[in-house]
Amino acid sequence: MDPGRRVYVRRINIVGNTRTRDEVVRRELRQLEGAFYDNQKLQRSKRRLDLTQFFTEVAIETEPVADTPDQVDITLRVRERPTGSLVFGVGFSSSEKFLISGSLSQQNLFGSGNALGLQLSSGQISRTYALSFTNPYWTVDGVSRGIDVYNRRFDPRPLGLGSYRTETRGIGLRFGYPVTEIDTINFGVAYEQTRIDVFSDSPVRFIRYVEEFGRVSNLVIGTAGWARDGRDSALWPTSGSLQRISIESSFPGAPVKYYKAGLLNTFFYPLSRDYTFAFTTDFGVGGGYGGQELPFFKAYYAGGPNSVRGYSQSSLGPRDVNGVLGGSRKAVASAEVLFPFPGIGQDRTVRLGTFFDAGQVWSVGREDGALRTYDDLGLRYSAGLSFSWISPVGPLKLSFAHPVRTKDGDRIQRFQFTLGTTF
Repeated sequence: MDPGRRVYVRRINIVGNTRTRDEVVRRELRQLEGAFYDNQKLQRSKRRLDLTQFFTEVAIETEPVADTPDQVDITLRVRERPTGSLVFGVGFSSSEKFLISGSLSQQNLFGSGNALGLQLSSGQISRTYALSFTNPYWTVDGVSRGIDVYNRRFDPRPLGLGSYRTETRGIGLRFGYPVTEIDTINFGVAYEQTRIDVFSDSPVRFIRYVEEFGRVSNLVIGTAGWARDGRDSALWPTSGSLQRISIESSFPGAPVKYYKAGLLNTFFYPLSRDYTFAFTTDFGVGGGYGGQELPFFKAYYAGGPNSVRGYSQSSLGPRDVNGVLGGSRKAVASAEVLFPFPGIGQDRTVRLGTFFDAGQVWSVGREDGALRTYDDLGLRYSAGLSFSWISPVGPLKLSFAHPVRTKDGDRIQRFQFTLGTTF
């Protein structure tokens, strides 16, 4: 094609979408029929289709129109991937032990691009029943709308955390508004009712919280956030970055007044065709307003297979004689080199990695009317090897980590894994 000649796109043909509707593919295209041919718009269209996670391959072919030198036809060839799953079974993790779980999900419901999920799980620590529905194109401009209904029970006593138990029922409505090709603003509102049980061996401030605010907490919670997804792929990222800023707060006038804000950044850089460097930082800060503190059941935790590997699940941070208390400040970072498993080529479901993690949780709280700051907690570090596989029974993650810096009382767990569908 002569780069100096203006060429029009006569027709765009889509091949290979046996389940996905044509309109679901075409709404992601930035190259339009009847418009000037633009290779950058074609590549942007390919990336957007890849981020839907509906296809394992997206290929673009350009063919000149016979006897019309200023027109071309474009063929978009896609290979669909299974987007639905029905899983019932038993999983196991080094933190939750045995899990009885089930899930029914379809990320491309009837080829419409809508997502429907039903999640059921029963573990030693958490139990979840949740139903969600998301329409990514609630409006033609790409405004998304989602609805969530959930019931979650959390009992952290087997982890050695502060002794308590919560059960939360909630319903929420959320929206996403695209600002640019890669930027989205999110906001939502949810109603939650949380029942709290404390015990004779519960931390004093947990018991005092229940005495002051009661066993039942009814909250209307507002959320807002911004996300920028510049990754080249959602399944197998090798370049680009993902950033998220999130804010959560109870509405003014609620009996419990709190806020939480988080900043997540993940950066991918290709070192070679097979090796990718990934760097992630995750920061969180929370507190109360109107003279209150962050509720203990909304606290941050760190440590475990999805945080600072090599340390037991949620074991880092402030503690007392009855266990870990959680905190109002969190900082976690991870640097990892990812590469394919030897001998299986470019299988997009299996990856190995070498990593270095760092993180900690801190808290500011009031005790006996005096402000107490847990500022003597230093960062914890670990290094090791990781293995991840999107298996037929759910995601499998393995890690073997060596804690680099430890102190008396730290709970070490060098080998950690999760297997099965957990929520």
